[in-house]
Amino acid sequence: MSKTADIVGDRMERMLRELPEGRGKQITEELIRLVVGMYGEGLERVAVLLAEHDRDTLLRLADDDLVGSLLLLHDLHPVDVDTRIQRALDRVRPYLGSHAGGVEYLGVDGDGVARLRLEGNCQGCPSSSLTVKMAIEGAIEQAAPEITGVEVAGVPAPDPDPVTVLQVGMGPPDGWHAPEPSGGTASSGWSVLPDLGPPAGRPVSVPVEGLTVLVCSVRGTLYAYRDACAACGSSLGESTIDGEVLSCAGCGARFDVRLAGKGVDDGGLRLDPLPLLSDSEGVRVAVPKAVSS
Repeated sequence: MSKTADIVGDRMERMLRELPEGRGKQITEELIRLVVGMYGEGLERVAVLLAEHDRDTLLRLADDDLVGSLLLLHDLHPVDVDTRIQRALDRVRPYLGSHAGGVEYLGVDGDGVARLRLEGNCQGCPSSSLTVKMAIEGAIEQAAPEITGVEVAGVPAPDPDPVTVLQVGMGPPDGWHAPEPSGGTASSGWSVLPDLGPPAGRPVSVPVEGLTVLVCSVRGTLYAYRDACAACGSSLGESTIDGEVLSCAGCGARFDVRLAGKGVDDGGLRLDPLPLLSDSEGVRVAVPKAVSS
């Protein structure tokens, strides 16, 4: 399973809260402070040396989810906050499709709040605007955890009885439809995946609520799809991943995992993506209600 500093930190905090008050808890907290301080100082020395002699390598390391999160934790990330936010927006835009309209980044104000303005054809549609807003917020908060908040102007007020909106780190790709509300909470459609182990060069097929889900890892980031080739319909569990390209073992069709499963050789083909969320609760996917019921 892909882990970052915030995920591990959340787990450590939960475990500390479960410890009884007393000397044992105090010693545990002090040990954590000593270890974090020691590796933080070591990481700072590595970052300083690379910044002076091999900045390209430092930037490549910062692109790794785990290393980048540690650099952010210790205020050592080589990329400034404005650039990281702009890159986060660039990554999320392909997943917003026609609902994205125009997203303008206005900067971080004196209180540390990232401010944006939403324009375009989302105006007047509260559910679409809220979906876009939540996807943007998730991407920015992951890329720039040091900010104190995200404010998106131009989002219409929600209806008195709004439809269910799914909050995902990268936003659901265009064409995916959230489950219809069933009286539960918005998180009721999320299903936790089993432990997937360390990232590998092959995708992993797992059964989830009656649906076989294909999980792919590309440079530490996880993506989820229905396990069916868009060209031949066969399972992609035995396929291979080269960079961000997934190749079907059955027919050889290729798909770009990072671009919502778009066909590499035939742009008219596309895998069926599923929203995936990786946080302190584990790795979860949103399975359409029609499948899970």
